[in-house]
Amino acid sequence: MECSVQSALPAKQAAILGIQSQDANQAEAFTNAFLKRSMPRLKEEEIQQFLVRKAVVLEHAFKRVQKKKRKKAKGLNAKQRREMKVFELKPEQQKYELFLPLHELWKQYMRDLCNGLRPESNPQMIQNKLLKADFHGAIITVKSKCPSYVGTTGILLQEMKHVFKIITEEDRLKVIPKRNSVFSVEIDGFISYIYGSKFQLRSSERSAKKFKVKGTIDL
Repeated sequence: MECSVQSALPAKQAAILGIQSQDANQAEAFTNAFLKRSMPRLKEEEIQQFLVRKAVVLEHAFKRVQKKKRKKAKGLNAKQRREMKVFELKPEQQKYELFLPLHELWKQYMRDLCNGLRPESNPQMIQNKLLKADFHGAIITVKSKCPSYVGTTGILLQEMKHVFKIITEEDRLKVIPKRNSVFSVEIDGFISYIYGSKFQLRSSERSAKKFKVKGTIDL
């Protein structure tokens, strides 16, 4: 059974709704205008065909909003950092005394990491913690196959994948290769030995790596 959307509203219903019924011409004009707005993708001939069907499905006219792509902030790559000399210390900054506060912070960091360093502390636990810890600020002593590196002691300023950069008490910046070197680290009476050949990782990568402990810790 077909129904016309242009038929007049009965007087009784119009009174209840509080509206005034339109004549056929007004109703037709309103209906056509409404359908054009509601179905903007259809031609007028197609809209007229909808009027003789049992049901009319109205489409919601909307504007597509294009999402703005957020640009990801790009950091400096390794080449750019080298060109800008980001990690190079100026000669006036190469002073041992300037980095003593950093060493004190590192010692407190290790005490917190190991839940306190006491004579009864488990050496194996401390060694495991130390292998994954950040060494910036630690005082390290070098044993190496290269005689020029042997006995070098200083505060670690920069750790890279293959080298340590340390500042000595003589205010000299030394670059020590990890390969074929053994580094001893002392804190609160605990001495730990780190084998550089097994330690050729960036400090940020060590936290997720599983080490086979081969060094020893002595009181």
